[in-house]
Amino acid sequence: MSDAASVPALPTAAIADAALRLGVPVGHAPAALTPVLPGRTFAGVAAPVTHLGSVDVILEAIDDAPAGAVLVVDNGGRDDEACVGDLLVLEAERAGLAGIVVWGRHRDTAQLREIGLPVHSVGARSTGPLRVPPAGRALRTAVLDGVVVTDAHVVFADDDGVLVARAASVDDLVGAARAIVATEAAQAERMRSGTSLREQLDFAGYRAAQASDPALTLRAHLAARGGAIEV
Repeated sequence: MSDAASVPALPTAAIADAALRLGVPVGHAPAALTPVLPGRTFAGVAAPVTHLGSVDVILEAIDDAPAGAVLVVDNGGRDDEACVGDLLVLEAERAGLAGIVVWGRHRDTAQLREIGLPVHSVGARSTGPLRVPPAGRALRTAVLDGVVVTDAHVVFADDDGVLVARAASVDDLVGAARAIVATEAAQAERMRSGTSLREQLDFAGYRAAQASDPALTLRAHLAARGGAIEV
């Protein structure tokens, strides 16, 4: 999948469950990455770049990124400086990007909230870049504490975290994740209408069967009766 705009913003929990179900490897970015704007789900092909202390490489990545892409900035998880602020975020928003993931810190938090473009980082820091490197070509990869991101990856992000998947596997992941979302939405609606989750899963039948077969798992029970649950 190469069209950034075609990547649906699905919950990372559903993507993670789909990856487990399909046996597709997915990179889990560090849990330290948290959203500046909670409640925003976004996804897109990755537009990665390694920050070396100068804004030009990030502007170059924005310049070349397709609309709907996710800018991924690798600043080595540094705590002593912010590498992204309001002007870069506004530039990315004006360029039509879906969001930004920063393995490092941001600043201008109030302005970022006004701009509204989803940003994940390890937190705020008032100090800007401390290095003044020589000019050079941008390194178009990012490493999020061991998770390698290239332009052959797709990024999914929400309040639960950031996931990185190979673009070649995204169609399968998205299909399975959509089915999971639909199943769980239907289960939740039935619960609100008075049918408990235990009733839907025939949990009493599972416990009775497990009494005679202690090795029986809930997943096997559900598979036998055509049910589903993701936990």
